[in-house]
Amino acid sequence: MAEKELYGYEEDEIITLEFDDGVEEECGILGVFDAIGKEYIALNPLGTEDVYIYGYKEFGEDYELIDIEDEEEFEKVVAEFEALAAEEA
Repeated sequence: MAEKELYGYEEDEIITLEFDDGVEEECGILGVFDAIGKEYIALNPLGTEDVYIYGYKEFGEDYELIDIEDEEEFEKVVAEFEALAAEEA
């Protein structure tokens, strides 16, 4: 059975974020990457050019997304993501 494709993402490359206010948003997974000694995940809300970046921890088949609350850490992680994206372009 072929997987459904949506906005260029395969079905297993899409996750649904649920925000504190109950709003849900489907996002394509751009990738998991290392920066400053931790793992992070870059997500693309479907139908947009936006990118969300979260801390990422994997537990076997499950995972956890972690808000990056430290502004300095966030800036370093964004710079690393942009460098990786430029390499692939």
